[in-house]
Amino acid sequence: MVSPARPSPPDDETAVTGTVTTFDGFARFAATAPPTPPQPGQVPRTLEERLAYHSQFVTVRTPAIESLARQVRTLMILGRHQQATARPSLIVTGPATTGKTTALLQVGRTCHLAHTRRAHPGDTSVPVAYVLVPPGATAKTLACEFARYLGIPVTARMTTAQITTAVCHTYTTAGIKLVLIDEIHRLNPRSSSGAEAVDWLKDLTERIGATFVYAGIDVTASSVFSGVRGAQLAGRASLIDCGALPARAGHREPFRELIATLERALDLTAHRPGSLPRLAPYLHERTAGRIGSLSRLIRQAAVEAICDGTERITKTLLDTIALDHLAEEHYRPRTPARRTRPGR
Repeated sequence: MVSPARPSPPDDETAVTGTVTTFDGFARFAATAPPTPPQPGQVPRTLEERLAYHSQFVTVRTPAIESLARQVRTLMILGRHQQATARPSLIVTGPATTGKTTALLQVGRTCHLAHTRRAHPGDTSVPVAYVLVPPGATAKTLACEFARYLGIPVTARMTTAQITTAVCHTYTTAGIKLVLIDEIHRLNPRSSSGAEAVDWLKDLTERIGATFVYAGIDVTASSVFSGVRGAQLAGRASLIDCGALPARAGHREPFRELIATLERALDLTAHRPGSLPRLAPYLHERTAGRIGSLSRLIRQAAVEAICDGTERITKTLLDTIALDHLAEEHYRPRTPARRTRPGR
């Protein structure tokens, strides 16, 4: 077992390419300032700087991020002095490309930075852990992912119980207060190995004094939180739906508002302000209201506009961009096979 050391200051390359599924990588991600839109009076960015900026782009504080941040803060306070049972948890669910992982990482970053600001010199405690559920997860492979985050040595001969003991001891010693578990839909409690993984996870929540937040695709419709084992997890968790944004919600137009926010963040020399919000009906149909698909479409269009020298985003340009398969199937479904004539 090893005690985590504080990371060195991040450099640009590591901040972009480093994985967040290790303590050092997550700390670098959290400490790296997010991209900022161009400011009045700022020296114009170079072409390469603008390409890099649109590749990363800004993160919009969506309703899901706001709700998750508020509830995480409350549950961490509630669980701070709880000893007897597992602390209440949260589940972030929704379709693919609706911003679940982004919400998870932004809340983790906020928690990490708040801890860093309060930390005394020499404090080596770790506030946040971020773990991806591996495909076909078993209790042992899931335990290994938790171990990997803090660099806990694991050998092939170690049993699940031995790894678990090392994980619980090190996480407690490190002072982890928030555990973020992504891709939770990969757990399958209907298989024997998947059931063991779910049982292991439940056991972990009772042995580590932290608030657990899960995220996954359409979790409530999956097998993860069904049956006896699923009910034990679901019975302790509140739900945050990270669904697609509607075109209208009462008197508001949340999707158009999101488009306007993204447009204001563009760094293009000839783009006409207001032109993208006017395309809100088209963009909503094109992306089905999914934040991830919209962000990718606008970022990719901005890069294209810089590369071809037009420096503006138009509907013509947007129409030339191929999005993720999910969005394309929604907007341009493949033509169904022709029916054969009767008698043939």
